[in-house]
Amino acid sequence: MTVVDTPLDDVLPYVPVGDWTEDVVDWATRQLGPLFDAIASFVESLVDPLVDLLTAPPAIVVVVLFAALGWWLRGWKFGLGTAVGLGLVAGMPYWDETMHTLAQVMVASALSLLFAVPTGIFVAENRRASAVARPVLDLMQTLPAFVYLIPAIFFFGIGTVPGVLATVVFSMPPGVRLTELGLRQVDREVVEAGEAFGASPSMILLRTKLPLALPTIMTGVNQVIMLALSMVVIAGMVGAGGLGDVIMLSLSRVQVGQGFEGGIAVVILAVLLDRLTDSIGARSALARAERATQRA
Repeated sequence: MTVVDTPLDDVLPYVPVGDWTEDVVDWATRQLGPLFDAIASFVESLVDPLVDLLTAPPAIVVVVLFAALGWWLRGWKFGLGTAVGLGLVAGMPYWDETMHTLAQVMVASALSLLFAVPTGIFVAENRRASAVARPVLDLMQTLPAFVYLIPAIFFFGIGTVPGVLATVVFSMPPGVRLTELGLRQVDREVVEAGEAFGASPSMILLRTKLPLALPTIMTGVNQVIMLALSMVVIAGMVGAGGLGDVIMLSLSRVQVGQGFEGGIAVVILAVLLDRLTDSIGARSALARAERATQRA
């Protein structure tokens, strides 16, 4: 008996996924061009003034302001550490790039949370929506970061806008998940007590569930900011500017010193943003009540 090897390509039909994708992108570019231009203008109107605000004063003024904020939120030790860290960044030749990255992270995180928190509230209140959202969020968190840059480049070209928009989508899943988690962890007896007093569902959500879920939601805010910072650096590949450009240029030219300086600036920025957002969550009413209970 003779066995004939049949190539797999002759057995399975060709599925032109790439061709379909190109057709969709071409159609969207032709038909939705004005919409993409409006979105690009909106993002630029957010990023550019913030960059100007952060780079206009002398670096020492910005360092002192952030150090004072850290002192107020976490105490004098963190304020001193903030001053030393940002002072080191100011002493390196990448202060403007660091402020540009900070502006991109702030805008991308704000836009991401603007979508993530309401979506998390919706899926927390709707079991069917939660079942639909879960695999979508799994897919978004599984895709490599570089994949998010491809459609952004197609629709918005090269520059800051595609980097910020790719960052918005990339950093959104933890905000949705942790908002949903925080609301679902609220004690059912507390909700029933509100219902017994005749509170409406919207009042229970605003006055009971959200305050109790705030520490978990702030953890999601922290994760969104950290992912936004990592993605903004990767977005340097598409000319987004900031420290991403510094690091990508140092990699292409094998300039170890320049890459190390850019990396140190990213680390300092990450630690600063992480501790500041953590402090804001720790100042919520629930967190203060938990600390008081532990002391008692």
